[in-house]
Amino acid sequence: MAKVWILDTETKGTGANVVPLEKVTRKPAPEPEPLSVPRKPRPRPAPAPEPPPPPEFKVVDLMTRETLVEGANARETVTALKPVRSVVDVNVYSRRRETEEWRLLTLDEQRALWRLRDR
Repeated sequence: MAKVWILDTETKGTGANVVPLEKVTRKPAPEPEPLSVPRKPRPRPAPAPEPPPPPEFKVVDLMTRETLVEGANARETVTALKPVRSVVDVNVYSRRRETEEWRLLTLDEQRALWRLRDR
């Protein structure tokens, strides 16, 4: 089978060349692959923060400086206040979480615990 030759004039100023027809005819471009863009991943929900631990209290008798209860939860603190005669007979402290130091409760805060004692 004979080849068909053609005069190719698309040269860059060097003149024309005789080339086989297959080289000059452009074949259709292959079908491009479909473009797929992955979705952005859904942000994961942040883990729920742990609930803070219950407050800790310390009750100290003012007259004897005896510690009636230390590291107690609110219920144990209220129970320790039952035999006390007056709210001003004791100092009630709560533990600070950041520094692990005891903080003296204000008189209003001590009265709030005292009201729980009377229930």
